[in-house]
Amino acid sequence: SNKIAKTLETIAVLPVLPREAEDILAISSRERHKWLKDGRLQSIGTRTVKMRGRSKAVNFHVFDPRHIEDILDRDLPSLWREEDAQQVTENRRRGAGKAALTRAGKGSEKVRGAGNNPRDDAPRPKLEGWNAFDDEGLLR
Repeated sequence: SNKIAKTLETIAVLPVLPREAEDILAISSRERHKWLKDGRLQSIGTRTVKMRGRSKAVNFHVFDPRHIEDILDRDLPSLWREEDAQQVTENRRRGAGKAALTRAGKGSEKVRGAGNNPRDDAPRPKLEGWNAFDDEGLLR
């Protein structure tokens, strides 16, 4: 009985694996990667596992069970999904506006104006002798 109680205590503090976190929070692996990258989902470290049949070891993040429980209790995944949807909408709107400017030719002025080369503004030298080439038909 004492052994079982100790085992249950250690299970409560074991790190949560990525697939388990996805199942507990009902999120996709893409969401897990995105939220881990921008710091919303906090890792307590990484684990490395050498799997049979693979030449390389696999590294993955593990999560604190209390942090996962806190996220689940506050229903943060649904809030984060709404924020992500708003961000996607804003990015699409901004991209559409930028594309419209480019199509209208206003974006190309920036590109030409950015490369202000002093040689472009200098007067071109007068070249002599071109009439002789033109008379012989060498210039077309």
